[in-house]
Amino acid sequence: MVPASRPIRIASAVVCLLVALVVIRLTAAQVQEGTNRRIDEFVRAEMARQRIPGVAIGIVEGGSVMKAQGYGLANVEHDVPVTPDTIFQSGSLGKQFTSAGVMLQVEAGRLALSDQITKFFPDGPETWRSITVRHLLTHTSGIPDYTDGTFDYRKDYTEDDLAKCAYALKLEFPAGSRWNYSNTGYVLLGIIIHKVSGKFYGDVLGESVFKPLGMKTTRVITEADIVPHRAAGYRLVKGELKNQEWVAPLLNTTADGSLYFSVRDLIAWDAGVRGRKVLREESWKQILEPVRLTSGRTYPYGFGWAVEERGGKPLHQHGGSWQGFKTEFARFLGDDLSVIVLANLAQADPAVFSDGIAAILNPTLAVPEPKPIEDREPRVTRTVLRLLDDVRDGRLSPEQFAYVRAGFFPDAPRRYADELKTAGPVQRTVLLERKELGDDRVYLYQLVCANRALVLRIGFAPDDRVAVFTLRRQ
Repeated sequence: MVPASRPIRIASAVVCLLVALVVIRLTAAQVQEGTNRRIDEFVRAEMARQRIPGVAIGIVEGGSVMKAQGYGLANVEHDVPVTPDTIFQSGSLGKQFTSAGVMLQVEAGRLALSDQITKFFPDGPETWRSITVRHLLTHTSGIPDYTDGTFDYRKDYTEDDLAKCAYALKLEFPAGSRWNYSNTGYVLLGIIIHKVSGKFYGDVLGESVFKPLGMKTTRVITEADIVPHRAAGYRLVKGELKNQEWVAPLLNTTADGSLYFSVRDLIAWDAGVRGRKVLREESWKQILEPVRLTSGRTYPYGFGWAVEERGGKPLHQHGGSWQGFKTEFARFLGDDLSVIVLANLAQADPAVFSDGIAAILNPTLAVPEPKPIEDREPRVTRTVLRLLDDVRDGRLSPEQFAYVRAGFFPDAPRRYADELKTAGPVQRTVLLERKELGDDRVYLYQLVCANRALVLRIGFAPDDRVAVFTLRRQ
């Protein structure tokens, strides 16, 4: 016979369990609400600091959309707010889609990654015979950027015109020996897709990538068509907000990053990448694999993706910049977290948003703050100081570089000389970082000068010539 008190005790236990579940759910909801509030406050504060008119944010955790939200204005003149459906320009984030378009042709047997590009450009220079499709995808071709200061952005170049412009560029290094970002390489990839498929690369992507993944508003840029929810791009000129500069319509259709998309579209793209859709697993593996240089060392870049680490976990990301827009797409694989940032200001730094949001969600994903480390290579530091003297005195020359990035001379050395003169004599150097990047040794120094502190990032090739040189205020 069951004691009369037992049903009461069981009922009491059930009530306690239900109450506990309600409390847990309320607590989880409160935590989520607090996290969302912190993210909103961070985004708005960063927008104000960077003076960005509008930003769209997408956050995906574990395959679930945590946030798809707009902040600020898509169009300042018409007072139109940013929403998750607002259309931004891609900039170089579009290279991920171009690489997917190339791999579609590889899977269809229309080309091979090992194909020499002279197969598709028989009139190309003799120096191109060692360049393959893979070299174009990984920025290891040695073909310089067409954005070298002599390019006419107001001219409607045809694909043949663009190819001829590339023919005239002098190679920066032998194919496969180094890494250097080249928009020209991806322009050529778009032309190759057209040649082997018989279709404009944008149509290939529309049919085989955008439509299957549900990227409903992604398309190649057009000035003529009516594009609902299209944002305006802006730039700061002497502190004043201005509209983006105009470029020729055809130039806005090249495969190095000329797409329209919304944050909702990139959430759909994230699901496609996560699920390894559209392409075969082997293709995705090659896309996301670091390129191997001829020396045997690897460089942290795949096909349209930087393949890096953060907090000891894989980080796959890429950004974009074009016509008053900046973009960033970061996938923190160890936390199954993706952060998308779209902004409509040329001077915006969207990576600050993605990094900050990731750190809010998991503090171990915060960008490490550089701290002084022991300088075990005083010879290198002495070389650095001599180079700084050359910069200040206007003696920096191309012969001191392993290769010279298109457009570096003469403007960059003049700008750096002015910066050093304003900062005053270097009183002390503090080494903050030393790492190997491909075959290069890259150093980060704090320069404590008489009037202000500067930060120098400098890299040396195996022959001790300069491979990287950037200088900024701290």
